[in-house]
Amino acid sequence: MSERLKDKVAFITGGASGIGEATAFLFGEHGAKIIVADIDKDAALSTSRELSASGIDSLGIQLDVTRDSDIKKAFSKAIEKFGSISILVNSAGLNPRLPSLSNKSSEEVWDRIIEVNLKGTYLTCKNVVKIMEENGSGSIINLSSIMGEVAYHSSMSNGFSAYNPSKGGVLLFTKNLAVDLAAKNIRVNCLNPGFAETPFTEALTSDAELVQKIIDLHPIGRLAQPKEIAYCALFLASDESSFVTGTSLLVDGGYTAQ
Repeated sequence: MSERLKDKVAFITGGASGIGEATAFLFGEHGAKIIVADIDKDAALSTSRELSASGIDSLGIQLDVTRDSDIKKAFSKAIEKFGSISILVNSAGLNPRLPSLSNKSSEEVWDRIIEVNLKGTYLTCKNVVKIMEENGSGSIINLSSIMGEVAYHSSMSNGFSAYNPSKGGVLLFTKNLAVDLAAKNIRVNCLNPGFAETPFTEALTSDAELVQKIIDLHPIGRLAQPKEIAYCALFLASDESSFVTGTSLLVDGGYTAQ
């Protein structure tokens, strides 16, 4: 087992599936203790058991990132078990299609997307900062998206007008927080993944024709695997990136280079 994250404690939201789950296992393989936090309690506990079976110290916690009181309780449980939190990965998110703007439910869906993707990131960061200040250091990794930088391609743009601003907000929030916390030795960075083969993108990739269109938009000629994105998070979590803060790292197979 590598020791790139030896003695680190990583709290990962959305840690029971997709990129969050891949990050949990990769960080554990590199020596970190892992808190798997997810809205799906059974999935969080199941992932934690799998980690433990692999010899990785872990804790599974149900967490709604939109509830400040839930976050406080989850962090308290993590500290009770592991003593502190040195890494926060904000991977929780959702991306439902937004109904037509003339639809009465469109505002409700908009609010929910912003609440989970942007406010949820704000709330977890707000609560972890005091813990990291007491540690004397910390690394926060927020998952934005390439869609925080560019619009959806015209072939698939209908219904996603709330997702882009939610992720663009995460990107700029990350940069501002990085400046605010730099003097406290707390680094804050952003990962901007492209399209990956995860449950999160199933709404887009269930249509074979659309899948091929998406692949064709990537110069590398395929979608990402979750672990490929997790490896970038590993770098940002480790001391190897000790002079890196306020950055947004694109992991998109060349999508935004065109």
